[in-house]
Amino acid sequence: QVQLVESGGGLAQAGGSLTLACAASIRTFSEYVMGWFRRAPGKEREFLASISWSSGGTVYADSVKGRFTISRDSAKNTVYLQMNNLTPEDTAVYYCAARFVLSRDYNNWGQGTQVTVSS
Repeated sequence: QVQLVESGGGLAQAGGSLTLACAASIRTFSEYVMGWFRRAPGKEREFLASISWSSGGTVYADSVKGRFTISRDSAKNTVYLQMNNLTPEDTAVYYCAARFVLSRDYNNWGQGTQVTVSS
């Protein structure tokens, strides 16, 4: 059973920063990869970044590389997404997700947290 709860969304100004958190309840953390996604109004869901819970290895989408940073705190069972230099185009609902390390599909999702960036 995997449970994911996001927090940290809200309103930010263009050029500002926000940090999202995903508190995870997973039986065997080392068997999972954690990811962050977003869905903007009228757009498809977009992959942003992922991190291996065991190795800490990360992958980023080109659209956020250099602005967003994914990290994990194993002691707190929490994954973070640090977002810098935000633009109105970053406005979306942000989701935390988990997939088994041997699977390509993320089949565990949080409820999402809204991020709104004003110009």
